[in-house]
Amino acid sequence: MTNTHQFLSAKSTGLIERDVNGDVLWTWSYPSVSEADREFFIRKSRLDAPDNAVPFLYSQRHHTWYYIFTFVVDDSDHLPKVTHVSIVLVTKDFNPEKYEILCRILLKKYRKSGNPAQLLESYLSVTTRGSCSTEENGRFSVQDYDIRRSYANTKLKDFILTYGVESIIVYTALLLKKRLVVYCPENQVQQLMSIVRSLPALVWHRQNWDIAFPLIEMEDSEVDVLKQTSSYVAGVTDASMEGRSDLYDVFVNTSTGQISIAPEAKESFAMGKLHKDIAKHMVQCAESDEMTEEQLIKEISKKTGELLNNLRSLATETKDGKHVIQLETLKERKMAPATESFLFSLAACEGLVDV
Repeated sequence: MTNTHQFLSAKSTGLIERDVNGDVLWTWSYPSVSEADREFFIRKSRLDAPDNAVPFLYSQRHHTWYYIFTFVVDDSDHLPKVTHVSIVLVTKDFNPEKYEILCRILLKKYRKSGNPAQLLESYLSVTTRGSCSTEENGRFSVQDYDIRRSYANTKLKDFILTYGVESIIVYTALLLKKRLVVYCPENQVQQLMSIVRSLPALVWHRQNWDIAFPLIEMEDSEVDVLKQTSSYVAGVTDASMEGRSDLYDVFVNTSTGQISIAPEAKESFAMGKLHKDIAKHMVQCAESDEMTEEQLIKEISKKTGELLNNLRSLATETKDGKHVIQLETLKERKMAPATESFLFSLAACEGLVDV
């Protein structure tokens, strides 16, 4: 029997249109979308300045993912007096590949008919049956889009080659569940989203993309989300964010090619031999022409696995049968203070410390 739950990840959909007079309006949604959400998505569509519109944009808010696909209307479309149209999909899961294709299919149905009912029919077919027909007599099926393929669709190689051994700072930040912000200029939004979605793969064993916020604007509501989140990778296009060290532990500036650590977080990033070995391994792997993205992820994951296995081997059993790491055990090993501190923090992040 097929598990229908995998079809129900879409929560809502809507259309935003810019007309020949330059007015931008929310024209249709299913089911209803609140006024505040409409305003948020209209702002994100960038249709008020269509030259800045991003063809496919995605990020996260309120524990849901949103995907916005924008199209310039042409003469063959049944949309008189409309110059641009964006479709918004709000879902529970991260899968840009799946939702970009679905956005294209749904928008095509609307463009060819000018009737949202055509779009809705396909949308409901996907949410209830997991598939729908496409204009080209093909089929779109949710089952064709394995989430792990989306997780592994990364640009880690480029990132490590750009930042070299400094990449270890980002790896450490993710391992220790810190707050990481990546800055790209406004005209490089797609590169920004690509970097942010790639970084959680550095801690592959957690399979957690809920920490990724590919595009955050310096609006109160979005900044508040970061303030309420203890660990994240957030993408920004506002360079002034670098001055907000209350919102990050590590800041990656793609314009200057620099990675900086917030003053309050410096202690957590004291590097020992352990870090240097992992950094060297990451760079060697990234420099290998033969190594694919997936192999690179596996290699880094293997290193992380070895690190965690070594850490677990230092665990002691408590009265109630739990295996935990105690600071005394690490101190007995006479490690460098930086390594000892890092391992104890990592143990806490992996649930190996008795709280």
